[in-house]
Amino acid sequence: MQTKLTELLDIKHPIIQAPMFLVSNVAMVTEAMKAGIAGCIPALNYRTLEELRSALKELKASKVEGGSFGFNLIVNKSNVKYKGQLEVICEEGCDFIITSLGSPEETIRQAHAVGIKVFCDVTDLRFAKKVEQLGADAAIAVNNEAGGHRGNLSPEELTNLLSKELKIPVISAGGVGCKADIDTMLSYGAEGVSVGSPFIASVEAGVTEEYKQACVDYGAKDIIMTERISGTPCTVINTPYVQKIGTKATWIENVLNKSKTLKKWVKMIRFSIGMKATEKAAKKATYKTVWVAGPSIEHTTEILPVKAIVEKLVN
Repeated sequence: MQTKLTELLDIKHPIIQAPMFLVSNVAMVTEAMKAGIAGCIPALNYRTLEELRSALKELKASKVEGGSFGFNLIVNKSNVKYKGQLEVICEEGCDFIITSLGSPEETIRQAHAVGIKVFCDVTDLRFAKKVEQLGADAAIAVNNEAGGHRGNLSPEELTNLLSKELKIPVISAGGVGCKADIDTMLSYGAEGVSVGSPFIASVEAGVTEEYKQACVDYGAKDIIMTERISGTPCTVINTPYVQKIGTKATWIENVLNKSKTLKKWVKMIRFSIGMKATEKAAKKATYKTVWVAGPSIEHTTEILPVKAIVEKLVN
């Protein structure tokens, strides 16, 4: 299946294995490339720049024809490692960068100087137009069926809108768990899809078997929104622990959020606490399970190798 995305990244199928915090790793992306799709890892999955550099070198050595790899960068001030991560990625090289949560201007400038393509997460037309003007190579339309931090518009509404208004390719992110979903997104005007949650339950994913099995045992009806991770609504599996702690910000957070001066600090603290809890749940079995996922786990019926998951998506 040839689309503008397959042409941009020289891949066989118009699919990006989405970057997932704590989940994505070199093994997953290597297998994604072998299966003829693109794979992406959050730079924040690496604690140090040397670990990031090592991952880049390993992926370059594993590169195969018909596959592609990239890294996701958080490009706002909350990511104090951003400039160093961008420098390392540009020094070592990769096929593409996906930017999130901020202006991609500097990333686009530096990445394009060394031949790296830049795709930008967007949730509305205003920001999509802005990244197009800055020179982005594609817009990733994050809709309201995405896992983690999602957009507000439906896949149909957002993809239709952006594909009609933008000159750059639109990649739909969210709500894809099978081939029929891919066909639907392409019919809305997308040139490809970004798929995350189905790959959590992969053999290669760097999370606990409990997390993987949860993606098998739970379905779309079990995905809910919570403010208890980062202070911003985020989709998680509705486990007994999530039910116990609730999904709304605490009363003291609500009070402090009304202060312009304190709001930023409250969000930073909540983000830090939430990320530590998510990391514990992903890396070891615990009764305090906060598992991030999207409704596309509805189609996940068993833990499979990445290769098999890709085959289910394209056949």
